[in-house]
Formats: sequence, C-alpha cells, structure tokens
Amino acid sequence: MSPYDPFGGGAFGAAFSIIPVIVIIGFVLVFGMILVSAVRGAAQWNKNNHSPVLTVDAVVRSKRADVSVHHHHNGDNMAMDHTTSSTTYYVTFEVPSGDRMEFSMSGAEYGQLVEGDQGRLTFQGTRYKGFARTLN
Repeated sequence: MSPYDPFGGGAFGAAFSIIPVIVIIGFVLVFGMILVSAVRGAAQWNKNNHSPVLTVDAVVRSKRADVSVHHHHNGDNMAMDHTTSSTTYYVTFEVPSGDRMEFSMSGAEYGQLVEGDQGRLTFQGTRYKGFARTLN
C-alpha cells in the first residue's frame, strides 16, 4: 500500500481520496461567495452613507411586491410543520429626465402610493427616504 493511497489502491481508493479535495473546494467556494456578498453589501452601505440626500420631482410609475415563502419541517411530526412568508415592497419612480429608480420600502408607505402619483422623492444613494405627494 502506497503512503499516498490510504484506501488500498485502484479506482475505488482514488475515488475516496478525491472526496476530501471536493469538500474543501466546496467549502472555499461557499465561504468565498459569502465573503464577496458581505464586501459588496458593506461597499454599498458606505457609498450610500457618503452620497448626498437628494430631493427631486418624480412620478410613481410602478409598484410590485416580492413574497418569499418558507416551509419549516420538524422531522416526522407533520403537525409541527409550519409556513412563514415575508414580503418586500418595491416602487419605481421616474424623474423628469426620464430615468427610473426602484426603491424598496415599508408596506405602510407602499400602500399609500398609487401609480401616477406626482411629488417630491427623497433618497440617498440606493436608500429610499420618502415621497411627498404634490397636488395638481
């Protein structure tokens, strides 16, 4: 038996010797994706903090809601299973130049806006700060 093949040689042994390599590569990839996501989030947070707070004329162009449903299973006891959901609300605003910006916001603010509303949009980078409707 070779010191490099602890499983006794052959194709069977080679298959078992590659499993730790695959596990390590998978761990590095998952950890790398988490790290990249955290760095991007921190960079966006920092950019938003350094962006000016702007207030511009805008029109509400569209609204959408993204519902995420999560099923929780508790082993073999089906009576203990339950489902939860969460909703993220988005509104797209159009400014006089024709550019459109989509922001996420609370359900309370989302519910008060109607497509076609005109007013003053306040934002900081990608952060929605508020919308004050103007009467026409």
